[in-house]
Amino acid sequence: MLVDQTTPFDAMLQGLANENAGRLIQPGSAYVVATFSSFGQGRYMQVLSAGTLEQPIDESLRNSIGMKVLRTFDACMRDQLDYGRLKAATALKTAFAGVSAELAKSDILSALKELSSRVRQSGARDMIVFVLSDMLENSSISSFYANHNVRAIDPSVEIKKVEAAQQFGDFGGARVFVLGAGLVQGDGSARRDRGVYRDPKTMAKLRTFWELYFARSNAQLVEFGAPALLSPVR
Repeated sequence: MLVDQTTPFDAMLQGLANENAGRLIQPGSAYVVATFSSFGQGRYMQVLSAGTLEQPIDESLRNSIGMKVLRTFDACMRDQLDYGRLKAATALKTAFAGVSAELAKSDILSALKELSSRVRQSGARDMIVFVLSDMLENSSISSFYANHNVRAIDPSVEIKKVEAAQQFGDFGGARVFVLGAGLVQGDGSARRDRGVYRDPKTMAKLRTFWELYFARSNAQLVEFGAPALLSPVR
């Protein structure tokens, strides 16, 4: 889970983030909660929480294990699951508390490239990247903003910029879900979206760019929540 601390998430979106994070953390899974914002302003990627949950006992083996041992093990597994979800929820709360509207830049491409190596090296069979961000790059590579709103980008032109800057990553075949795409602060809005109109054609171009980016970075963009997810992360 990667949280962009330049994106103003309201209470509803924060609730969706926590709900989906809890769904992702299951026995036998591993998770990482990290934040990023503006590398050029000294706000580097930071891992807030990471953990691995043990695999449950295979059903075919349970009949050969004593009931007392099984009860103790099952209780430990429940406690571990609750603890993992609590740690992730606490990390997300910390991440959202650190959101700042004062950060002028948003180095999304650099953060994703850095994250991709960690995802690929995990060696997991099923890898999910849950990105909480407006997905509006604003760096020396390119800017997806125009007049306090989403710029109507040309996806093919922007992909060439990414290639020239060598910012593609390698996610090892991970599936990607995005929450918060296109969130824009209105004039005078320091913390949340003020209903700034986002043209559907402009948002479609934004999605196309990220589909191309993740495809070139050995990943699949499954859901592009603009801003909310229509389907749960799973």
